[in-house]
Amino acid sequence: MIESAPFFAEMAQGPEGGRAFWLHANDGARLRLALWPEGEKGTVLLFPGRSEYIEKYGRAAAELAARGYACAAIDWRGQGLADRHESDRNLGHVEDFTKYQLDLDAVLEALRELQQPGPLYLIAHSMGGCIGLRAVLRGLDVKATVFSAPMWGIHFAPGVQMVAQALSWTARLFHQGLHYAPGTSGDTYVLNSEFAGNLLTRDAETYAWMQEQLRQHPELSLGGPSLHWLHEAIGECTDLAALASPDIPALCFLGTDEQIVDTGAIHDRMARWPKGKLELVNGARHEVMMESPAIRKQFFDLSASLFAQHR
Repeated sequence: MIESAPFFAEMAQGPEGGRAFWLHANDGARLRLALWPEGEKGTVLLFPGRSEYIEKYGRAAAELAARGYACAAIDWRGQGLADRHESDRNLGHVEDFTKYQLDLDAVLEALRELQQPGPLYLIAHSMGGCIGLRAVLRGLDVKATVFSAPMWGIHFAPGVQMVAQALSWTARLFHQGLHYAPGTSGDTYVLNSEFAGNLLTRDAETYAWMQEQLRQHPELSLGGPSLHWLHEAIGECTDLAALASPDIPALCFLGTDEQIVDTGAIHDRMARWPKGKLELVNGARHEVMMESPAIRKQFFDLSASLFAQHR
């Protein structure tokens, strides 16, 4: 049974009528789903990135509603108000990346139960882009998909990737995977990084809005990933890179100042996606949907245009 869940609607600044629900994946993990149900053109599945939460995408839902689309966003296991690791709720952890597909299955079942109309489309950011690519490869029934700085590889400084791979593998082997990945801690990036020099956005107002959300509701914040998460993420990106691109229309946005995900993996994927197009966004950082108003408008206008072509 679907039950109502806490939802900080005013803080989210989404369209009216938004609600949140508790869901349970088949393995028992409790998740949170936000649904902004009004939209005559279909429903957009919005897959957040690592450490994010549904309220952060209220403004995105408003942009989509203005263009005629309903929106459904999820708190993946391990973040937001979904179930987290028992011993350290600030630790970003997942046992296996296939678990995120169980989360998605629960969302799709909930949308059927709530009789949310289609067709379905997908917008997937960062880690959500990794989950989203796997989902469409396993048959997710969406008409078209949009990616925002998808995590199809992780950005490492020169010479660090092999060390990170070896360290995460060794930690898993010796059951030390619940330690934080090197350079991270239980601190939340947005609350512990000044706007100047941040890796997420050049828009000061949006960055301040994200900080205020977490000050008001620190239970939504998350720290760094576990070594085990890092091992699983590297493995999933490697596995996906070996697969052909799906037969689905796709648009991928990538900021020219991206420093969190591997841009080479994105260029490689989109170069071999026959129905895909790479849209480089000059000056944008990791979160294109959280950039300046002009960039946000470009993102949602082009996304809506793609969706309108595939109804």
